[in-house]
Amino acid sequence: MPLKEACGVLGIVNKSPVLHLLQVGLRALQHRGQESAGITLSDGEHITQKGMGLVSEVLNKFGPEFENGTVGIGHVRYSTTGGSSMKNAQPMTVSTVSGEMSIGHNGNIANQDKLRHEKENAGWAFMSDTDSEIIVRMIANQLSKNYSITKSIQLTMEDLVGSYSIVLLHNDKVLAFRDPLGIKPLCVGQIEDGFVVASESSAIEIMGGNVIRDVEPGEIISIDSNGIKSHSITKSEHKAFCMFEYVYFARPDAKIDGILTYSVRQRIGHKLWEEAPLDADIIVPVPDSGIACALGFSEASNIRYREGLIKNRYVHRSFIQPGNEQRKAMISEKLNPVKELVEGKRVVLVDDSIVRGNTSKRIVQRVREAGATEVHLRIGCPPIISPCFLGIDMPNRDEFIAPNRTIEEIRKEIGADSIAYVSIPGLVNSIGKEEKDLCLGCITENYPLPIDGERQRGQATLEDFEI
Repeated sequence: MPLKEACGVLGIVNKSPVLHLLQVGLRALQHRGQESAGITLSDGEHITQKGMGLVSEVLNKFGPEFENGTVGIGHVRYSTTGGSSMKNAQPMTVSTVSGEMSIGHNGNIANQDKLRHEKENAGWAFMSDTDSEIIVRMIANQLSKNYSITKSIQLTMEDLVGSYSIVLLHNDKVLAFRDPLGIKPLCVGQIEDGFVVASESSAIEIMGGNVIRDVEPGEIISIDSNGIKSHSITKSEHKAFCMFEYVYFARPDAKIDGILTYSVRQRIGHKLWEEAPLDADIIVPVPDSGIACALGFSEASNIRYREGLIKNRYVHRSFIQPGNEQRKAMISEKLNPVKELVEGKRVVLVDDSIVRGNTSKRIVQRVREAGATEVHLRIGCPPIISPCFLGIDMPNRDEFIAPNRTIEEIRKEIGADSIAYVSIPGLVNSIGKEEKDLCLGCITENYPLPIDGERQRGQATLEDFEI
């Protein structure tokens, strides 16, 4: 599924050194970003190690200065705003009147261009082209006016339009905050000697901790040696959680707002069978994100589930390849049909979503070449018709397969015998939230943000982001 996640963030306050825990937690969040990784520890002063690549490549050797830090934050990144380079890798540290401050950010600030232009006209200088630096420098500016750190964050949040789940290391304290619509996930937990905040609950559990709760939309929490304190909560009439976290991005073992991602994907599979039943011999998932959905489809239909596509997990993702031919070759290397399972069978391929359609087209072709008599597609997300501007790196709208095409035209383009997407009501029902509390912008073209500060939620459209 050719989309990039945005980032994963992690913060720990402990009685004992946290370096190993940060490594473990970031490896658990690696699926959210594979472009760069980094950590910042506080041991009298902020010390950072970061680089381009995976956690295991970048965060595997440390000097003795990292051994004793008991407070730290970590980050894994895919670039949504700002290019792929070391200058944009996080955590990012700035000096303030009250000490050093480092940031790790998951999300995307929709009004970043306006904010950057305003600040540069006021004489500010930026060292990177990320929206994350804009945020941390705005907080530092408020600190210079003798506001507290939490008040400085609150005042900064008032000027931000977009998605953000942020961990902030200020001296020896970790602060975490989430945008008022709660677009990106963030939760807090307890480990044996301290506390953790992370993008996903799985990271906390893998570190041996227990999840306490989600950070509330608009909430600021601070964590120090005395424990966790909740500060002001910026209220919003509705929430707008990114539905793609449930469909694709989050680990299947993650609980978000108390809802297990795996269960959502199973329910989507049930709903797909309910909305688009068919006669077939086997159900085959497109690994890995299609697995739970395919199992749900199999349970509802009583059609046998088989792992008819085997994934090579040591091949880079196909969407990073620059050309069509390279992507096709990468898909063939990455996914191999099991001929003995699909030959002579009517096969239903279940995937989480279709964006460009190139991957789906090649997979259908490969399954036919392996001897399938019919190849049907069932998709666990409604057609994607518009880019995301809130933290998912999607291709240009002109590259999408769904806009201005009928389902039959999409079917012909991909080469399947039939294709069906889950409906928007079916998706919403499977997630278990009200539609007004989800961000569905990429499938409805209606975004949950007032772009100019005057219009109400849901009145932002594609044109607002292209100004």
